[in-house]
Amino acid sequence: MGHLKDRESTMRITGLLLWCLFAVSGAVGSNQTFDRLEFYKYLHANPELSFQEQQTAKLLAKTWREAGFEVTEGIGGYGVVGLLRNGNGPTVMLRMDTDGLPVEEQTGLAYASRARAVEQNGQEVSVMHACGHDVHMTVGTETALNLAQRRNEWQGTLMVIAQPAEERGAGAKAMLNEGLFERFAKPDFNVSLHTLATLPAGQVGYVSGWMMANVDSVDIHLKGVGGHGAYPHNAKDPIVLAASIIMDLQTLVSREIHPVEPGVVTVGSIHAGTKHNIIPDNAMMQLTVRSYSDATRETLLKGIERITLKNAEAMGFEGDLSPLVEIKDEYTPALWNDPALVERSVAVMKTAIGDANVIPVTKEMGGEDFARYGRTADKIPSFMIRLGVVPGPLWESYQRGEASLPSLHSPFFAPDPARSIETGVKAMTAMALDLLQSPQR
Repeated sequence: MGHLKDRESTMRITGLLLWCLFAVSGAVGSNQTFDRLEFYKYLHANPELSFQEQQTAKLLAKTWREAGFEVTEGIGGYGVVGLLRNGNGPTVMLRMDTDGLPVEEQTGLAYASRARAVEQNGQEVSVMHACGHDVHMTVGTETALNLAQRRNEWQGTLMVIAQPAEERGAGAKAMLNEGLFERFAKPDFNVSLHTLATLPAGQVGYVSGWMMANVDSVDIHLKGVGGHGAYPHNAKDPIVLAASIIMDLQTLVSREIHPVEPGVVTVGSIHAGTKHNIIPDNAMMQLTVRSYSDATRETLLKGIERITLKNAEAMGFEGDLSPLVEIKDEYTPALWNDPALVERSVAVMKTAIGDANVIPVTKEMGGEDFARYGRTADKIPSFMIRLGVVPGPLWESYQRGEASLPSLHSPFFAPDPARSIETGVKAMTAMALDLLQSPQR
């Protein structure tokens, strides 16, 4: 752990130096001097894991406070809420997520992350903003500063939130559970953006309706009777049971879900055994389950439990040997982009950055807990845009079939910060200004 402390010390010194640069230049106090690239590079070089985003939260809170926002820290962990009240009118919430991933960066960038941290399980890991949250924070912050300077153009309340632990699907729930909408403001609109690793910098994408999936994690604990591999009749083999369950799980989507309704059941991990000739006494399976509708989600989760228990019963794994199916609490609900809000915002963004740069994109089976803000009892209209980040030369090579595109969560994920952030700020500022002209719901 000594080298971890050394790296942490280096990060603190680096952060202090960069913060001094911001302070001297006035970067955080005025949008006229806000250096988006230095801000981004600092965030990129200093990522923090989910529910550990302490220094990131401090930077955002200080930046927003100096721009005139009422700022409250420590909501749902290291969440931050900023309010800019500007007379009567609608409330627009702009959300940005703050956490990094346990990924060792391999981009070779001069500002690449060398951060290390300790996971929940005590394991020391590298940390990287491999999902573009550094882009999200920079775009969101500059948009907020723009609106603070342009208060003569709108009325209402701008609510900016820095949300922790998106990568664990837990941060939005934590902030809502601590009374986000009750303590601060209830939005009329929720807006956000997310990087897209298959779209060139300079463009934004949109989806109307379902955009991202329900994401559930399921653990299946199988109990058997261990024994010698040469005498299987004296044992109860949980690996054979696991194999039977895995094959039957394939029928859930293919035979129990409507053919046009999306659904995914993937067994991502199996842990069992220690040696060639030993039948283990237990096995564990880890599944990811994806859907859009709540009805399909329920069918899949109930089906997983039914298939597991019926297979166990058929093979004699009963009583004390009955499996345990554990559906994890940290689930991410499906994201619905309000069609009316999408149509309106797309028109505004086309005016801001050009028709050709605002394009429809494909919905996905990934997850985003931004969905929770629109799934409260108030059913607040929500819209997450997709921000293209692929550098121009790489995109051209990809179009010629000469290169591949690093995906989100890849150690090689390296956005074009200058063009993508500029595009995101223009699009988000235009969208927010338009919504802040609306009557309240």
